[in-house]
Amino acid sequence: MEFTLTQIDKKLLAETARETIKAKLAGRKPVYKPHSETLEKKCGAFVTLHKNGELRGCIGHLVGIRPLYVTIREMALASAFDDPRFPPVEKSELDSIEIEISVLSPMSKIKSIDEIKTGIHGVYIRKDLRTGTLLPQVAAEQGWNTEEFVSYACIKAGLDKNAWKESSTEIFIYTAIVFGEKEEVNEAI
Repeated sequence: MEFTLTQIDKKLLAETARETIKAKLAGRKPVYKPHSETLEKKCGAFVTLHKNGELRGCIGHLVGIRPLYVTIREMALASAFDDPRFPPVEKSELDSIEIEISVLSPMSKIKSIDEIKTGIHGVYIRKDLRTGTLLPQVAAEQGWNTEEFVSYACIKAGLDKNAWKESSTEIFIYTAIVFGEKEEVNEAI
């Protein structure tokens, strides 16, 4: 998939995420700027919230089911108010929250973890009805090697950390364009 976002597209998506959360907290309808045709494409995406450098919420879709700009709106709300790991974001903390967006490429099934490039690829683990994913930037942020990365993805899926070694476990990889409100973090699609 050849897909890129301009700096203007990235800025608009970050502003869209913030405006969506801000409007909900203020009890008003969000006001959005016009967007490019690129943002009409269906892509998987995650919205991640950080507060004081710590995770404050992260929810997304692995595959594109709606236009990207709509997915960002929905995932911004879900990350701020529906991530079961955290209480809903409050108005008083909005100014201290940083928003990061990850726009995902389509996934590819791999046969060996040797195909994973940590820091470039995200992983998606599937075994029976259990699934788990970790975004590409997580391995770099945590300083994990490839085995640690897939082991933590297995744990996130509710599996044994070594489940990735079993033939019945499927492993997929994907890349992401990752950016925040202030600066571009990574571009790898």
